[in-house]
Amino acid sequence: MQTVLDIDGELLARAKSLAAQENITLERLLEEGLRLRLQPPGSFQNPSASGTSRLPVFHGKSGLSAAVKDPASHQSLLDAMEKAPGQKSNPFGT
Repeated sequence: MQTVLDIDGELLARAKSLAAQENITLERLLEEGLRLRLQPPGSFQNPSASGTSRLPVFHGKSGLSAAVKDPASHQSLLDAMEKAPGQKSNPFGT
């Protein structure tokens, strides 16, 4: 079905850009947006709407390996994973 809409220019430009990035048509992007907006209350939960979101948590037993010198450093984690063969190579101690 075809229809004519008067859409704000900036909004249309952003929608076109997003559609191009996702390699979908503008039509499909608009349909997805309308479907999300028209869902019955409670059928879609947007984590940012409540201000909180629940992240999965791993409850390991031994913590990080002593080979990890700085847990905030990507390089430190990579170095710990590339230990010599025969040594425990999991820096997360599991």
